[in-house]
Amino acid sequence: MRTDPGDHAPVTQPIARNLAPLWSTLFGWQRLLVAAGAAAAVFLVLAQGWKSELSILGLRIATAAVAALLAFGLVERWPARLPQWLARWPLQLLAVGLVLPLVNLAYYIGSTPAGAPPFWEEQDRLIGFWSLTVLEVIVAPWVALGALVRQKEALVQHQALQFALERSQLERSALDARLRLLQAQVEPHFLFNTLANVRTLVDVGSPKAAQVLDRLIAYLHAAVPRLQRASSTLGEELELVRAYLDVMQLRMPDRLAFSVQADPGCLGLECPPTALLTLAENAVRHGIDPGEEGGRIDIDVRMDGARCVARVADTGVGLGGGSGIGHGSGLMALRERLQLAFKGEAELRIASREPHGVVAELHLPLTGMRA
Repeated sequence: MRTDPGDHAPVTQPIARNLAPLWSTLFGWQRLLVAAGAAAAVFLVLAQGWKSELSILGLRIATAAVAALLAFGLVERWPARLPQWLARWPLQLLAVGLVLPLVNLAYYIGSTPAGAPPFWEEQDRLIGFWSLTVLEVIVAPWVALGALVRQKEALVQHQALQFALERSQLERSALDARLRLLQAQVEPHFLFNTLANVRTLVDVGSPKAAQVLDRLIAYLHAAVPRLQRASSTLGEELELVRAYLDVMQLRMPDRLAFSVQADPGCLGLECPPTALLTLAENAVRHGIDPGEEGGRIDIDVRMDGARCVARVADTGVGLGGGSGIGHGSGLMALRERLQLAFKGEAELRIASREPHGVVAELHLPLTGMRA
């Protein structure tokens, strides 16, 4: 049967891929270094009284070291499974202890010239055999035991790092889920307020109702997609707040005035979506709207040392005259979102303003969000 030469490639390539990690396991550079060190120590001890050529002694020790290294690695991988009552490490030590006499025996028999008496009938060669074998059997298992201990320690460290990495990933996933949940809680809160404002305009029969409704639709069309994002920038937040206050000013033109000022260096800083909008909504609902005379809202975003301060100040009824500013679900959710996003490096401050009104400040780090 004719065989296409290309048919061999799918067979040889998997074999090569399988042999590469096996070779790395059996003869890794760290294992070779340890085996070379042990072989050098044995050589230095035996070389003091060795009567034949030292090169032969070195070759025998090196051969035994490679055989011990091979036995250590093979028993480490095979058999793949052992009974629960049998540990693998004693088998590795036993394999190292048994392979050394066998290798030395084979070497001495193989190096005996044809017709010469066996090595056990020559006293010097017999002494050499036993000296070499006994010293190797004493040294090699201890070296193997030390390697096993070091290997166990490395495995424990690797598992500890792996557990720490998995825990960090789980914590990050939990934080992301919590942040998305809070984000989902903000959306109905924001939409409810917006629809309530539309209903108020319809109820009072304002001639500007259609104009306000058009602006409101345009505003929602631009704002709602941003609510789905994990983060926003202060520049985007200011655009939303300005659009929101435009709508509110059309609704009550004689009772609301506002200004928006920002340091250009702060516009690119990250912040949770609708963070600034939440403060502006509270200023309108709990500060300006309840008062008969209305008031003014001033928004100022500026640098303050290593932080950025976004300030929303109103001249409304104040903390005691509204419907509980600072204790609403919107501000509670905002504080929690800041905690999750900035890991405690951002804060929300609420204070009274003289002679009346409220000042709400977002203190944000310049290094951005952590979540």
